Amino acid sequence: MQSLIEVILPVFLVLGFGYVAVWRGLFSDSAVDGLMKFAQQFAVPALLFRAISTLDLAASFDVTLLAAFYVGATIGFLAGLFGARLIFARSWEDSVAIGFCCLFSNSVLLGLPITERAYGPGALAANYAIIALHAPFCYAVGVTVMESVQNRGRSVLDTLRKVLSAMFRNALVLGIVLGFLVNFSGQPIPGVLADALDLIVRAALPVALFGLGGILYRYRPEGDMRVILYVCAVSLILHPVVVWGLGRTLELPAEAFRSALLTSAMAPGINAYLFANIYGAARRVAASSVLFATAGSILTTWVWLSLLP
Repeated sequence: MQSLIEVILPVFLVLGFGYVAVWRGLFSDSAVDGLMKFAQQFAVPALLFRAISTLDLAASFDVTLLAAFYVGATIGFLAGLFGARLIFARSWEDSVAIGFCCLFSNSVLLGLPITERAYGPGALAANYAIIALHAPFCYAVGVTVMESVQNRGRSVLDTLRKVLSAMFRNALVLGIVLGFLVNFSGQPIPGVLADALDLIVRAALPVALFGLGGILYRYRPEGDMRVILYVCAVSLILHPVVVWGLGRTLELPAEAFRSALLTSAMAPGINAYLFANIYGAARRVAASSVLFATAGSILTTWVWLSLLP
């Protein structure tokens, strides 16, 4: 119970403040859009840039850590894809979008603050290693499969171009790539610039959580409840169960195991809806899944935290 109060509730209360502010008309939709644009296009990329640029790559990029998390994510995607197609008889396009919901955990806006509150800022190195590959991996899988499903005579080269275009239009990916470039160069960032970035970084997570609450108010659940609950089960239960099994089998160190499990146990992120919206597929399922799974993760995260060493 103490972990619920001290770790989980503060994060979801900030999110809840954003939800209530929009619900009661204290914060407009346009203000939420501006807040999320600042968070997603500037503050969170700055956070990832600073983290990756100073990360000890040799120590943090553990192959077993990445294998445990991304094998679990891939199994989640396949469960979503084929479950939507074979169990719920959705179109292939809808099935890919639903699979993407099961693939894309909210690793930044929920995974980072919850891990930090549970285990301290020093426990985030493994989170950043996962996040560094998260958006590129998820978009590569989702866009490749969707383009293959929708392929009408397009060449492999054209599909590859679409995948790369989708990835590198994403500000989070650009922040990660620039962070790697600075890290590999071995050159420190000038102190004045680093201080300015740190000011932006300190605003990233609280602003993003508040804005996410406001965004979630728009996602009114309408129908498709069986599919939505299926997505919630895959995201909040199946993915972390697979990561738990692989983490134990691969004997992940405790710190890496915690980061991998908590990140895998997060609800689908807003990118799940953005992906569905781009392709006009399963938008209602994606939007409602983000809302329901985010609410449900209050309970499931508490359970996973209680089981972690």
